[in-house]
Amino acid sequence: MKRIALILILWLSCWSVGLQAAEIWVAPCPAGSDQNQGSRSQPLATLNAAMRQARELRRLSDPSIQGGIKILMKGGIYHMTETLLIRSEDSGTPESPTIIEAAPGEKPILSGGVQVQNWESVSTKIEGLPEMAKGKIFAANVPAFEGMSFDFRQVWVNGTKATPASNTDEKNMLRILYVDKSSSQIRIPSPMVKKFSKPSEIEMFIHQMWETAVLRVSSVRIKGDEAILSFRQPEKRLEFEHPWPPPVISERGNSVFRLSRAIEFLDQPGEWYYDRSEGKLFYYPGENEDMKTAEVVIPVLENLVIVQGIPEKPVQQIQWKGITFAHSSWLRPSRQGYVPLQAGMFLLDAYKLQVPGTKDKAALENQAWIGRQPAAVQLSNVRNTVFESCTFSHCGASGLDYQYGSSNDRIEGCLFQDIAGSALVVGKFSDPGIETHLPYIPTDERELCQNMQIRNNLVQDAANEYWGCVGIIAGYVRDVAIEHNELCDLAYSGISVGWGWTRTVNCMKNNIIKYNLVHHFGKHNYSCGGVYTLSAQPGTVIAENCIRDIYKPNYVHDDTGFFIYLDEASSYITIKDNWCSEAKFGTNQNGMTVWENNGPQVSEAIKNNAGLQPEFNELSDTKRTCDK
Repeated sequence: MKRIALILILWLSCWSVGLQAAEIWVAPCPAGSDQNQGSRSQPLATLNAAMRQARELRRLSDPSIQGGIKILMKGGIYHMTETLLIRSEDSGTPESPTIIEAAPGEKPILSGGVQVQNWESVSTKIEGLPEMAKGKIFAANVPAFEGMSFDFRQVWVNGTKATPASNTDEKNMLRILYVDKSSSQIRIPSPMVKKFSKPSEIEMFIHQMWETAVLRVSSVRIKGDEAILSFRQPEKRLEFEHPWPPPVISERGNSVFRLSRAIEFLDQPGEWYYDRSEGKLFYYPGENEDMKTAEVVIPVLENLVIVQGIPEKPVQQIQWKGITFAHSSWLRPSRQGYVPLQAGMFLLDAYKLQVPGTKDKAALENQAWIGRQPAAVQLSNVRNTVFESCTFSHCGASGLDYQYGSSNDRIEGCLFQDIAGSALVVGKFSDPGIETHLPYIPTDERELCQNMQIRNNLVQDAANEYWGCVGIIAGYVRDVAIEHNELCDLAYSGISVGWGWTRTVNCMKNNIIKYNLVHHFGKHNYSCGGVYTLSAQPGTVIAENCIRDIYKPNYVHDDTGFFIYLDEASSYITIKDNWCSEAKFGTNQNGMTVWENNGPQVSEAIKNNAGLQPEFNELSDTKRTCDK
């Protein structure tokens, strides 16, 4: 009997050893090299090489992968030269997942940027530089990327986003004077510059109700105490033809604006200007910034990682743990301008209908087709993927985006901070070829994002460049649970679910928004909500959230800043037991909804339970960009 037990123990021991995951090690150069074996002592240098090695192990059905594959990344910055593409052949299985994770105690960073070095104080005369800035400016040559010059829209100095040289800061923006649609021009107060050295490089950032636009200036004509601005195509056509959202001209106050990207505006610490023709970056350092030792990063790659399967063969069982994704780019505003409809979804075409009405919506008076901002990490046609304890930071557009065709995925314990657009995006909104007010009812439900868990994530300082974007936004989704997240320091809404402005029952249903803490939102744009919804979505529940501290910017178009906002056609939704510091709720042409016990009278226990759960104390201790 003892002999049988011993044999059984030995057999189980051998079986457990056989199920241990295969390990592939990666370390930044010079410790790592893609000529190495990928062992702990001889690590690879890139994640691309590690994924290829893992793919070959799976192709050959190597016995070592029975318990899965672990790609262990040592700490440091991985300067990426190309987007990592993960495809169907990289899929794991429930018994043998592929796990890409930080080695114990390490902090690996996948960076899509390059460093700008060799800064020198500017002593020569620079045309257009303000007199007050002379002797205070530093300059450096922008390095080539893989032998090519490139453009960029962000500069990070010692981990902090610097500001493109602008005529004002965010707190002291001026107001436009007049919008002339017939001539496609905008009049503003004179910028106090007699002549711009490169007027065709200037951009206009303009506040437009619940959105902002970026218009490339083609010419500036000074006329007395006014300046008349003309613009480039295609944003010129979009800006003056699209009806919603428009710049506001009203007794309450006209829309505010900023001009940027002119050396004539380089007059404040923390500002930068890039001279494209010279390939030179200029920077006005702050009092405590030493440019000899400063780490200056500019982004190159729009996507760091793309995970892309097909409906018949989705990418499955890929897990990310403890990885930081940083320094992503987005250049459309520099090349084609940026005129969005809502939530950062930019217009490809839009116009007002002379005769209102469509088959789905009799009163509809406009048409619009939209595009979608890229993300540092994008996924489509995936199943059972995980992002756990990851960080998304210094992103030039969105952070993480599950675009379509995802199921049983989990995002938990992640930090999203310093995001130009939306931090986390889930689901379809409208394809570029489909008018955006049409309900989405796919014939193939594999296209949907469904059965997802978004839990215990911290989102802060999102939409800090494109102010109409959102902390967490989900479009046409079903059975998505958004629970126990904390969101703060947001330009517009906190959590947004729904799309389409339609009462027609579509593919959206059974979404759960519970136990979230949303605070310090509506920093720049109103028509917002701590929790915001659109359109019919039967079975959706908004319950036991804590929503407080909405900002009060002095330039918003009206007072539509709400703690919960069920915007146009929101229907078949239950809103229950949400603690809000004020009973300030918005509704707009809603269908059937159930409101029960929402406001400051709700139990303190519900208020205190909202937000990150205790096991995520490490995220709780993260330094906030706003007060807790």
